[in-house]
Amino acid sequence: MWLYEKKLQYPINIKNPDPRMARLIITAYGGADGELGAAVRYLSQRFSMPNDTTKAIANDIGSEELGHLEMVGTICHQLLDGADCQMLKEAGYDSAYVEHGLGVYPQDANGVPFTAAYLQSKGDAITDLTEDLAAEQKAKKMYEYLIDLTDDPDVKEPLRFLRAREIVHFQRFGEAMEIVKRLQSNRKYLIL
Repeated sequence: MWLYEKKLQYPINIKNPDPRMARLIITAYGGADGELGAAVRYLSQRFSMPNDTTKAIANDIGSEELGHLEMVGTICHQLLDGADCQMLKEAGYDSAYVEHGLGVYPQDANGVPFTAAYLQSKGDAITDLTEDLAAEQKAKKMYEYLIDLTDDPDVKEPLRFLRAREIVHFQRFGEAMEIVKRLQSNRKYLIL
């Protein structure tokens, strides 16, 4: 159970509609390297972590990813707020509009809906943490590419914040990996 504080981790105040960026940023919501997949992946993997510390790391990061999901959804919502049909057509957002209106829907930038096939949970801590380290690197690159595609500081700054958090998550998963390796190494000596 969590206590929910009703504010975003980083304030988002986008003033100018930009359906083109909304169409791209939605991939951080429901794409293969997006926040929804990260949250579900880490919260699922925590059950097979070998001790309370590594379980807590997976739980903490998975929970934070839910906050990131809220931030990305807010960015997309604000980028669409005030957009007219002509803007949607010019941005290639018209097909998404027909399916979902201006609602935030978990999909990638190509309109492919989120799927649980994006997730991995093998039940082996080393395998899962290796997956998590790669996932954080891919998410970091995704945010860098999104930052490259906008000149709007109201969009860039929250994306930079999210990118920075991916780096922290990578470091935390690295700490968890070291703990698991140490535990496995100690177990080998006990067996001999």
